[in-house]
Amino acid sequence: MDKLIEMIKHHEGVVPHAYEDSRGYLTIGVGRLIDEKLGGGLSDDEIDYLLANDLRRCQAEADTYPWFAGLSEPRQAVVVSMLFNLGKPRWDGFQKAQAAIEAGDYGEAAAQMLDSRWAKQVGKRAEDMAAMMISGEWM
Repeated sequence: MDKLIEMIKHHEGVVPHAYEDSRGYLTIGVGRLIDEKLGGGLSDDEIDYLLANDLRRCQAEADTYPWFAGLSEPRQAVVVSMLFNLGKPRWDGFQKAQAAIEAGDYGEAAAQMLDSRWAKQVGKRAEDMAAMMISGEWM
């Protein structure tokens, strides 16, 4: 199997992002067709695998904040979800929200979350997560 994998990688190439193949169809990785026009895509297992990897990365990023471990599980979920949605560089732009979380002022953290371009873009998600930040409870 190793030789087969090596050969296919050599012929197909390895591309870590979506690209158009020689016929113009969306492809990713090692010649993996993802273009729905030809029935491409990901299986449920592949989607779950990618999500789990992304969440492990976001959890590791969240663990770097000294205040994170002391949060309730739902509040931790809000932070991880925002890291997932925004990416760490944009989440780090929420300095006032982070300072409020660190101070235990969850109402202010929620207000800062809602007073953002992100909240306007994601709508109800922001409202739900702000409510979770305030209550410390799952929605």
